[in-house]
Amino acid sequence: MIPYEEAIEKVLNHTLDYGTEEVTLEESNNRILDEDILADRDFPPFDRATKDGIALKYTGIKSGHQTLLIAGMAPAGSPQLELIDEQTCIEIMTGAIVPKNADTVVMYEHLKESPTSFELNMPVKKGQNIHYKASDIAAGEILLHAGTLITAAEIGIMASVGKSKIKVKKLPRVAVISTGNELVDVDETPEPHQIRKSNSITLRALLQNQQIDLGLYHLLDEPVALQKKIQGLLLEYDVLLLSGGVSKGKFDYLPETFNALGVEKIFHKVRQRPGKPFWFGRYKASNSMIFSFPGNPVSTFVSYHMYFVPWLNKTLGVHQEQYNVHLGESMENTTDLTVFIGVKVKLTNSVPTANRINTTGSGDLLALTKSDGFVRLAPGERLDEGNSVIFIPTRRII
Repeated sequence: MIPYEEAIEKVLNHTLDYGTEEVTLEESNNRILDEDILADRDFPPFDRATKDGIALKYTGIKSGHQTLLIAGMAPAGSPQLELIDEQTCIEIMTGAIVPKNADTVVMYEHLKESPTSFELNMPVKKGQNIHYKASDIAAGEILLHAGTLITAAEIGIMASVGKSKIKVKKLPRVAVISTGNELVDVDETPEPHQIRKSNSITLRALLQNQQIDLGLYHLLDEPVALQKKIQGLLLEYDVLLLSGGVSKGKFDYLPETFNALGVEKIFHKVRQRPGKPFWFGRYKASNSMIFSFPGNPVSTFVSYHMYFVPWLNKTLGVHQEQYNVHLGESMENTTDLTVFIGVKVKLTNSVPTANRINTTGSGDLLALTKSDGFVRLAPGERLDEGNSVIFIPTRRII
């Protein structure tokens, strides 16, 4: 059995690069960009009005012309007009090109309008209400760097530069595998000795959040069939995520199955709670990684977030953000294990504050619906109320 710090180090030392693939702009959401996105032209591409009003030449009003005749109209999307006389103005709409020879925009609220002219009734500053060409970024400059997580904002930028095809980091092919004779499908009515599958369904949902396509499998506790099926899956997938079958039970066949297949065991069992029986290894024949989590629901859930998520982030080149919260109560770990405690986070005087979720143990699936994530306490560690602690989120906190 190894400590948590050693376990996560070993996991992160076995990340892989699955290469690059090209997807459509619509398919790129929540993927990791694998190319720099350049501005194909200046941003903005022209001097644009930021208010509805009139465009004028500042020297005209400095010369005393406070009433300006209307010489035209410049809607957004129309070609550039030209201001011929500094004693005149051109009406202009937000987003329109500032007319040639004009250098200032005055919004309607600061004007008195007549059928043929506008009178200025507020002080004017030269250059006001104009978003100047290339003031955001110039053509050829980098808008988005490789390694960026693509969200709606990034999609908007890529659309604006005409990127209909996007290079992204290729995701691993993942097989989610549940084991155990006691498990039945979700739509079945279990016998008294049976339970419905939940771990594999939970893992599927978590992977779908990462945009990962996956295969979902259930294997019975039969050594020969187990070995044959896992060997085939190791050759088909980049990653196997398993739940159950790695503890000390007489029907926990996975460790001996991995050994029989020649899978390299990197470690088995971690000094942590929950998730102590976690098994991690690599199948060199196909370079497939195996994350074999304990079967208790909370153990599987915690292990996924503590090991697989950091492994995936490093594999994809994503910086792992660290979040801190303040404890709303004192917490103490009196064991020689690293413990992960489910917490609910709320803002207290604008400070994110975490309080423990009551739970009956690693089989308490309901407790996961009440927690926003976990805090980690080292062996023998005591933290007082108000102390800052690392927080591992498992859901979006609104």
